[in-house]
Amino acid sequence: MAGRPYAAIALAVVSVSFSAIFISWSTSPFITIALYRLALASLILVPFVLANRASFSGVVVIAFADSSARSASLVGDLLAFLGGVAAGFYFLAGRRLRQRIPLVAYAFVVYVTATGVLFLYALVLRESLVPVGDVSREMILFLAMALIPQIGGHTLYNWSLRWIPAPVVSLSLVGEPIGSSLLAWVLLSQVPGIAVGIGGALALAGIYLTAMGQGNRTRETAAIGEVE
Repeated sequence: MAGRPYAAIALAVVSVSFSAIFISWSTSPFITIALYRLALASLILVPFVLANRASFSGVVVIAFADSSARSASLVGDLLAFLGGVAAGFYFLAGRRLRQRIPLVAYAFVVYVTATGVLFLYALVLRESLVPVGDVSREMILFLAMALIPQIGGHTLYNWSLRWIPAPVVSLSLVGEPIGSSLLAWVLLSQVPGIAVGIGGALALAGIYLTAMGQGNRTRETAAIGEVE
């Protein structure tokens, strides 16, 4: 079990890295993409929720909308920063809740709540609720986003929170732009620059050092417990 949560995080990073690729292939607005992605992920989890007969009593409602949009503007940078802060609080809350709430129940409530918030947001701002372009193609992309980045990515993050501290899981999000850059290189022929390569190497080193430091603290705590 010791290595499984970290393997899950690695797989989650790869999964969420596909988000930017799918979004680049879509012609729909970002809000529409996020809304369908979360709504479809919620629907996919319904059978599992019903099969497990999970109760949602006492579950804290957490709304988290994941969208990947690249912008060089100050507003875009500010929103990215606020999104990172929100993700940190999201994982801190998830770390506490996942100790006593089953994964499927937790993920279902989070995704349904986020879907509801995005739906209201789209109505208030009069954003499009209908995919733009080839509807069949767009729905396939939305389904791919629901299965791979959302369930295959964020649900694995939530699973790992039961065994790994929130700061470590939160830091692993830094791996997403690295993975997206590599996938864009392969799938979109967008060659990353030298600065991106250096930044990616530093980010991976930070993730590795944090994970190793946490592992050492865990072993030290276990050793102290055995001595006592």
